[in-house]
Amino acid sequence: MSTIKVDVVSAEESIFSGEATFVSLPGELGELGIYPRHTPLISRIKPGSVRIQTGDGKEEFVFVAGGILEVQPHHVTVLSDTAIRGKDLDEQKATEARKEAEEALRNAKTQIDQARAQSELAVLAAQVAALRRYRDKR
Repeated sequence: MSTIKVDVVSAEESIFSGEATFVSLPGELGELGIYPRHTPLISRIKPGSVRIQTGDGKEEFVFVAGGILEVQPHHVTVLSDTAIRGKDLDEQKATEARKEAEEALRNAKTQIDQARAQSELAVLAAQVAALRRYRDKR
C-alpha cells in the first residue's frame, strides 16, 4: 500500500513525523482528506483534530489550534502554533479554560476583547470536541 510522509509541527516541537496512508483535518472551508499522491495544495486550517492513519494500520490523533497545511504528492506538512497529541489532551483542564474564556467573553468591554475571547472559546471548544473524538476511537 502506498504511503505519504506526514509532519505535524507546533511552535515548540515536532508532534508527529511518519508515514501514513490517509490524513484528515479541518480545512478552512471544510474537512480535508489526503491520500498519497494528492494534488499540491496550501490551506489554512481551523482548530480541530488531525487524524492520521499510519502505514501499520494504527491511528494517531493530534489537536491543532489552527495553522497552515502544505500538501505535496509525497509529503504533508501541518504547521500550528499549538498542537497537542491526542493522548496528552486533558479534558478537565480544557473545560476549565473554556469556562474562563466564557467569563472573559461576558466581561469583554471592547470589541477587541470580545474578539479575543470568542477566538479562544472557539479553540477550546474544538479541543474538547477533539478529545471526545479521540476517546470515542479508543
